[in-house]
Amino acid sequence: MKVLIIKGSPHINGTSNTIVNEFIKGAKEAHHDIKIFDAAHANLHGCLGCDRCGMNGECIQKDEGNKLLNDVLNSDCLVLVTPVYYFGVSAQLKMAIDRFYARNGSITRKHLKVIYIAAAWNDDEVVMSAISKHFDILTDYLEINEEGRILAKGAGTPSMIRKEYLVQAYNLGKNLK
Repeated sequence: MKVLIIKGSPHINGTSNTIVNEFIKGAKEAHHDIKIFDAAHANLHGCLGCDRCGMNGECIQKDEGNKLLNDVLNSDCLVLVTPVYYFGVSAQLKMAIDRFYARNGSITRKHLKVIYIAAAWNDDEVVMSAISKHFDILTDYLEINEEGRILAKGAGTPSMIRKEYLVQAYNLGKNLK
C-alpha cells in the first residue's frame, strides 16, 4: 500500500514525529511504501481562495503544493500528524489540508484511507475535543475511511509520551491493510 505521511510539526524530534516514527517502523515491516511530506519545513503557502483551480486542477501557486496534491492522489492512505496547538491542528498541517481544495473532487472520489496522529501537552479530555471533531468532519467531508486515530494526551516532550501511544502507532502501521 502507498502511504503518504503529512507531518505538521516544526519540531523534527518532537512528540508527534516521535509517535509517527513508530508507525513508520510498523508500516515498513509490513512492506508498505512510505512517502513523507514535511509540511512544517516545505515551501508551502496557504490557499488563496482564488478558485482558479476550480477544485479540480493545478494550484496557481509555485510552491510544493501541487507535488503534495499529486502525492495525495497517488496514495492509498494518508497519515495526518500534528501537535495540538490551541486545541487544533498546527498551522503547518492546516495549510497542507487547505491546499486539498485544488483537487477536492478527485480526493473525495478516491475514498482514501486515513490515520490521524495528534500529540498534546495537556492530559485531559478537553485538549483533544476540538481536534477530534475536526478529524470527524474531515473524514466525512472528504469521504475518506478512517483506519485509526492516536490522540496522545500528556505528551508535551518525547520523554512524556506514554508507551501505549508508541505501541498503538507501531501496531497501526504493522496491521494496516
